[in-house]
Amino acid sequence: MQYRAIGLIQGQYKMYSEQMTRGTLLASDGTAIDAVLLGRMISIVKKHLDLEQSHLWVVYPRNRKEKEDLHVQIVGVWEPETLAKDPPLDLVPQSASQVQHGYFSIRGEIIYHSKETETAIIKIEQSPKKGETKPKSSKLKLKGILPDKVLGHFWDLQVQLQGDTLIIQKATDICRLPPKKKPFGKKKGKQYPGNRFGRRKVSSNSRPTLKGKKSIGVKPSPSKAPLPKPIKRSQKKSQ
Repeated sequence: MQYRAIGLIQGQYKMYSEQMTRGTLLASDGTAIDAVLLGRMISIVKKHLDLEQSHLWVVYPRNRKEKEDLHVQIVGVWEPETLAKDPPLDLVPQSASQVQHGYFSIRGEIIYHSKETETAIIKIEQSPKKGETKPKSSKLKLKGILPDKVLGHFWDLQVQLQGDTLIIQKATDICRLPPKKKPFGKKKGKQYPGNRFGRRKVSSNSRPTLKGKKSIGVKPSPSKAPLPKPIKRSQKKSQ
């Protein structure tokens, strides 16, 4: 499965003071979105782009863990006439009309959905980097209603950005993901019912027993049958 979350935002990038890598992306509709420049975009901005002008930026959407507000990572700019390069392969609009501000392509696992609040959360896994064994994952909050039984399924979503909210326009259920196997670990020792230390409380009247052996203690004497009572013989009176 190919996970992805990528989109286009038309706007002007305003960096924070002299720190070019961090700034605000002022979208064409006036929405201010926190943004960072990644990788080669720093040199592209310095050499080829006029930051006083608006550009169609290629971005990765993210949600902050603390506030869950939207912020983006700028990874490219969609200006083939300026840079003479093809658009990113991750972003493949189905028509030319989709190459515009606010179009997002998102693929991942739906892990939360509420029809009452019209909220969905999708999990996107990233390919592990060199030296890493486990892939990193991120969660993205979306607005919209999906069909029933969406959890644990892999979805292909076409999303539109309105303000700072990502709204689902079209959803395709690709498949149900197999359940993840639990990691093997050491089995815990057998726990017995009783107190919080896992030991069974022993009554003071009970006798301890050893497994496979008879109980230790004085054997009770076997019960005896009661002795018969003597029979009195009646004596005849003398005449």
